[in-house]
Amino acid sequence: MNEGRCCHQLEIIHDDILRMGTLVEEAIRDADRALSEQDLELAKSVIEGDKAIDNLERSIESDCIRILALHHPLASDLRTVTTALKVITDLERMADHATAIALIALRIGANPLIKPLVDIPRMSTLARQMVHESLDAFVSRNTELAQKVRSEDDLIDRLYSELHDELLGLIIQGTNTANAEQALNLLFVAQHLERIADHATNIAERVIYLVTGERVSS
Repeated sequence: MNEGRCCHQLEIIHDDILRMGTLVEEAIRDADRALSEQDLELAKSVIEGDKAIDNLERSIESDCIRILALHHPLASDLRTVTTALKVITDLERMADHATAIALIALRIGANPLIKPLVDIPRMSTLARQMVHESLDAFVSRNTELAQKVRSEDDLIDRLYSELHDELLGLIIQGTNTANAEQALNLLFVAQHLERIADHATNIAERVIYLVTGERVSS
C-alpha cells in the first residue's frame, strides 16, 4: 500500500476524531444544562446520544486497525495511529461521564436545587474547552496548546476541591436527608467533570509524547 493512501486514511481518522470530540463536547454541555435547568428530556437525549459516540469509537478503531494491518506504518505514522487509538478511548470515557451526569439530573428530577449551580457550570465550561483544545493540539501537533490544557487541569482541580468541601459540609450536617442526598449527587457530578478534565489532560500529554518523545504526567 502506498504512503499517499495511508496519509489520506489518517486524515479521515483525524476528521472522525474531531467529529467524535464535537459529540462529546455537546454531551458535556447538554448534561450540564439538563442538570442546571432540570430539563429531563434533554438528560434523556444525552443518554440516548451515547450510542452514537460508542459507534463512532468502534468505527475509528476499525480504521486504525486496518491501517496497521494493511499499511504497516513506520515511525511518525505508527505513533499517530497508536495515539489515535488511545485518544478515542479517552473520548469514549468522557462521554460515559457526561451520561452519568445526565442520569443524576434524572435522579434529582424536578426537586428544588439546594443551591444555585455556579461552580458546576464553570467546571463544565472549562472541561469542554479542555476537550476542544486537546483535540486541536492532537491534530495540529501543537505542544504549546497541549501544555495549556495541562495547566487548565489545575484550575479544574481547585474548583473541584472548593466545591467538594462545600458539598461535604452539607452532607455532614445531615439535618435534611433530601438535601444531603442531593448534595451527594452534586458531588458525584463534580467528580465526573473532574474526571473528564483528567481525560482531556491525558490526550494533551499523549500529544506531547507524540511530538517530542517525552513522557509527561500530571
